Amino acid sequence: MGTMLFATATAMFAENEVNERQERQQQRIGNGVANGSMTAHETAKVERQESAIHHEVRTDRQANGGKLTAQERAQVNRQQNHESREIYRDKHNARNQ
Repeated sequence: MGTMLFATATAMFAENEVNERQERQQQRIGNGVANGSMTAHETAKVERQESAIHHEVRTDRQANGGKLTAQERAQVNRQQNHESREIYRDKHNARNQ
């Protein structure tokens, strides 16, 4: 029983982690726009990529009864890592609005 409870709690944490990370990335993009450190072109590009990740997560969850498999979570994590680096580079390059 304890192992099953732990597994359920771990899965819930992983699902929340994906959602929270998506929110944090959106906040970082918003901050970059607000302070002028991201151009309109950079913003549009990362927003398209973020949108594609969100769509993929929604589709995967629908296919799996509202949950992501461990493999899907790992893939989303890799994609979000890539996006995070892209946001950082865009915010810290010499181009400004």
